[in-house]
Amino acid sequence: MFGCVALLAVLIDQVAKIVVVATLEGQRPIELPLGISTLRVVRNAGAAFSIGTGMTWIFTIIALGVAVAIIRYAKDLRSTPWAITLGLLLGGAVGNLIDRLVRAPGVFHGHVVDWIEWPAWPFFDGWPVFNLADSCILFGGAFAVLLAGLGYQPDGSRETKASREEAAEEAPDESVEDAPAPADRTPADAAPEVKE
Repeated sequence: MFGCVALLAVLIDQVAKIVVVATLEGQRPIELPLGISTLRVVRNAGAAFSIGTGMTWIFTIIALGVAVAIIRYAKDLRSTPWAITLGLLLGGAVGNLIDRLVRAPGVFHGHVVDWIEWPAWPFFDGWPVFNLADSCILFGGAFAVLLAGLGYQPDGSRETKASREEAAEEAPDESVEDAPAPADRTPADAAPEVKE
């Protein structure tokens, strides 16, 4: 499940980017009906919100590290919801990583293709242009927070308030009486006899 979700996310993201670059780059943006969103091709050298545009190679190394960490962590998965969640995160990370590795201006410096732009809202007009890989990362992160909040563990178990209380009750109780006496003090019953 983990591998299928990750692979599907990468394929959909990359196919969409190929089609968008071939048909929309250099053209006027396309506004979808009802102002749902606008399709425009933007080459992003940085991270989200175009942060760190001069550090593309750093983001490439970070993305590689994240992908390796997710794959190693996924070896012990026993939970379908967590498999989907980590699959989305891996697929999104790899989707943008491919852009950084193979697109212009060069390996490790490639610019990510962003092409979806939300409309301006009354109190917020600063939505960044994004892509499907970004969406996978966003939803994967949201699912991870939700699953962790509900107590679902990647190994398939579920931690609840009752299970936490039960674990606390089963923990060994080390009382002060059972604690060993400090080395610099001699217990009263072991006091030396005084010779007359």
